[in-house]
Parts: sequence; C-alpha cells; structure tokens
Amino acid sequence: MRVLVTGISGFIGSHLAEYLTQALPNLELFGLVRPRACLSALKKVADRVKILEADVRDQASVLKALSEVRPDRIFHLAGQSAVETSFRAPAETFSTNALGTVHLLEALLELQINPVVLIASSAEVYGLAYADELPLKETAAFRPLNAFGVSKAAQDLLGFQYYKAYGLKVIRARIFNTLGPRQPVYYQVSYLAKQIAEIEKKKREPVLKVSNLENKKDYTDIRDLVRALWLISEKSEPGEVLNLGSGQAWSGNEILKLMLGMTRAKLVVESDDKKNTLPEPPILLADISRLARLTGWKPQIGLKQSILDLINYWREQV
Repeated sequence: MRVLVTGISGFIGSHLAEYLTQALPNLELFGLVRPRACLSALKKVADRVKILEADVRDQASVLKALSEVRPDRIFHLAGQSAVETSFRAPAETFSTNALGTVHLLEALLELQINPVVLIASSAEVYGLAYADELPLKETAAFRPLNAFGVSKAAQDLLGFQYYKAYGLKVIRARIFNTLGPRQPVYYQVSYLAKQIAEIEKKKREPVLKVSNLENKKDYTDIRDLVRALWLISEKSEPGEVLNLGSGQAWSGNEILKLMLGMTRAKLVVESDDKKNTLPEPPILLADISRLARLTGWKPQIGLKQSILDLINYWREQV
C-alpha cells in the first residue's frame, strides 16, 4: 500500500509517520512538505519516508506530487493550524486550509485516481456550543469563532461535497484538542510546559503567563490520536465524519493545577491579558460513541501522562 501524508513534518504528521512505520513495516510511505520545510521531527523515520515538496496553495505542485505517488491512501494534514495566527492572517489561513483542499481533490479528479482520503477537520468548526448540545455529536451545528474554524468548516464541507458530487472516497475526522511531545507552543498547554521548563533552568523569570483558564477542552494524547486516524481510514465508509477526542473536558484551571504539581520550581502565575482578548469556545467536548462503535478505539494514555511527557520534552529542548 502506498500512503501519502500531507504536512508530514508537522506535529500530527510526524507522529503519524512514526506510528505507521512501526505498525505497518511493509507500507510505502510518502510525505508532502512545503519547500524548505524543517524535517527535524522526522529524524526517527527519515530512512522510511520519501519526501516530496509541494505547496497545497499551488495546484500545479500538488498535481505533480500526486502524479508521482499515485497513492492508495491520503492523510490530509497540511494546513495553517494556529488559531491565534488565524486572527492575524485570515486570508492565508483560509487559502491554505480550504483552497489547499480543493487543489488536492481536484488533482485526484484530473489524475482519475480515487484513494481513500482522510481529511483532518477540527472541533473548532463547532465553536460556540450550547449546553443542551453537549457532548457534541457529529450532527451539531457549525458556529466557528475564529478564521481557523471557518476555514476548517469549509474544508470539512468540501470533503463531503466532493464525495457526493464525484464519488471521491473522502472521510473526515473532526479532531479535538491534542497533547504530547513536539507540540508547537502556539497551543496553550505546550506554551505552559515550555515556560515551566525554562523557569526550572532559570532561562526566564519565575512568572508563568496563562490565559483563558475557564474554558474547557477535550484532550487526546497525540500517540492515541494517530492510532485512531489509521483505524478511521481502515474501517470508515466514504462520506463518513467522526469526532476524534477523549470524551472528557478539562478546564484551563484543572490543567494548570496538574502542571504545577509536576514541577518543584517556585513561580508566580500571571494572566496574559493580550491572549485573553481572543474569543474562544467556552467548551468543546466530543461525543465519540460513533468512533468507538466503528473502530473499537479508546484512549490509552491518560491526561497526566500526556502532560508529563510534554513537560519532559521541553525540559530536553531548553
């Protein structure tokens, strides 16, 4: 089987590459990255992955890469995934996530190939969820609160439209919050973990900057998540959409309390007023009953272990 992972050098993509090469040693794995992308996250699997360069915003480069690989399965993870960045660069976010998906799907039509395509959607498409909708089912309304969420909603719906209009074998996984080693610092928990590691090594003042502690999010360990992505691609029917989360929500205050219990550093917690101005969904909690029923998947790595592994990752980095 020939598998292509777009955005393979990113947080989810690199962990998925590690999982696939361990679990499926006979797999032919190809990775799509932007020109001049940093490949350091792929050092463990560098000898198992063939890298191709393409920018999903450029139709010609996507078509060229797909014509070379002609994959049996695609995990479409490439995109602009930082919510905060989407407020500063909404056009770029929409172009990368939505138009990039169009370019991928149009290339499949032009090449007349029909692999299974798993599109990594996001819980941010739900946005403002009401109490009577929780936990969120896949049928919940879309009310995104940021440009990232809007772009992922468009990407999600495009996948469904190309399935219905052209019979492309598109599956959508709406990913809730993720944790684990190598997570970028534009994610709140990773930002906190890096600060703690820097404070421990006296590389910053003993002040921990925090934001939006009241909001509740559903966290899944990255290693559990990539296992779920493979199972979804194996067991789902074309056109399917599945929530991918843990089925539990934790507030920022609860996360902070756990993290403070994992360090002996003496520090002061201060609010980051700049980050607090950005609107966020008050709660994102997944109903994962369809995922569990279809794949048998359930999380294996607990929240405390995920956070500890993330802090230890940053302790090594700083």
